[in-house]
Amino acid sequence: MSGGGDYFTVTVTGKEVVAAAVEEQRWLPLSNLDLILPPVDVCVLFCYKKSNSDDHDLNSFGSKVRVLKEAMAQALECYYAFAGELVGEGQLLCNNRGVDFVEAYADAKLQDLCFYNPDDTIEGKLVPKKHHGVLSVQVTELKCGGMVVGCTFDHRIADAYSANMFLVSWAELVRCKPLSVVPSFRRSLLHPRRPGSYHPSLNDMYAPISAIPPPPCRAPPAGYADPLISRIYYVPSEQLSLLQKLATSKGSSYRRTKLESFSALLWKMIAETENDNKKICKMGIVVDGRKPLSSNGHDGKDDKSAEAMASYFGNVLSVPFGEKMIDELKEKPLSWVGDAVHEFLKRAATKEHFLGLIDWVEAHRPEPALARIYSSGSRDGPAFVVSSGQRFPAAKVDFGWGRAALGSYHFPWGGEAGYVMPMPSPARDGDWLVYMHLLKRQIEFIENVAPHLFKPLTSQYLNLIT
Repeated sequence: MSGGGDYFTVTVTGKEVVAAAVEEQRWLPLSNLDLILPPVDVCVLFCYKKSNSDDHDLNSFGSKVRVLKEAMAQALECYYAFAGELVGEGQLLCNNRGVDFVEAYADAKLQDLCFYNPDDTIEGKLVPKKHHGVLSVQVTELKCGGMVVGCTFDHRIADAYSANMFLVSWAELVRCKPLSVVPSFRRSLLHPRRPGSYHPSLNDMYAPISAIPPPPCRAPPAGYADPLISRIYYVPSEQLSLLQKLATSKGSSYRRTKLESFSALLWKMIAETENDNKKICKMGIVVDGRKPLSSNGHDGKDDKSAEAMASYFGNVLSVPFGEKMIDELKEKPLSWVGDAVHEFLKRAATKEHFLGLIDWVEAHRPEPALARIYSSGSRDGPAFVVSSGQRFPAAKVDFGWGRAALGSYHFPWGGEAGYVMPMPSPARDGDWLVYMHLLKRQIEFIENVAPHLFKPLTSQYLNLIT
């Protein structure tokens, strides 16, 4: 296996396709909200320390892999979309093709892995490349007796919320627990209205593929000095609280959320890396539509809709974004930027926005469409997307040998825009882990001006060194 880091190697020791025990072929149409996702794969991994159990048979790597495969086969009976294949445009053939399951060995200890630099440690080593199907899994044994469970899934089939449901269910089945959530594939929940209707502003957020100019160069030339790179940091809770105060306007009746405050600071910092003040800097924030679509339209919750949407498997996302002149973002106070973030988020976090987006996609079918922010960057100015992973259930992905010492998404997504995902820290309540995929000069600037906020993720912080 190839990877960027030279300090350890990963050797594949086994490959198998894991399928559900019960075979039932069915077709599952993609919803309109699935159809606006690009063909990208998302990676997630969980790192576990060596078990303390004295039972060698149960504690061996082989035993753990066996129970993981058995539970995976059970989970795929309910999560049959993950065992299928994408066929043509807009159709998933749920034929129980199965999940590629790789076993591997890494000649490194968990405490020696440099998670701060996932380009070297994770990419191509601890998460699998997906060659077939919808989901691939890799379980890696470490020299210290610990292990890493890495998964790669097709974003067109599932968003992070859906993948999280599956991961928790998989862990529950390993521990012989009943499923806390049974997934729903009711595409009727996201059917377009007749007649359809949408706000014209959606034309600014999304576009048919034919209306989006191709990137000038998909691969940077050899020796390119400013590539997109990935890093993982931890952010202390005290700094997040201070950031909230600074991002809230004086006289405001309520504070900006931590996500709004954090995003506002990033927006300002990315703008500071640009010399041309007349360029535009764009920032998008991913909004999950499950809660808005559960509303009864009168600022209340429809219990039946809420229950249905809570178990819905598929993409229910929108990516609203704001755009400001570079000089504005540089000169205005953080509270002004915080207000701007709140305004564009507020417009998208409504039931009507998501119903309108479904109708917008229907009006443009059969041509594929894409969020404009995905293909933004470099031409008009910098662009990046923030996706909140605060509901990332790392603590619940317990396969019976203890909680994960680290759980993180890994998403070098291939777009021109950068990508940032804050997640809860496993080491200290209130802290965040932040995965960043940005231009090298942007990363270097952030590290130089805010080392008190963005601290490189270390084994010491994760309590891996005793």
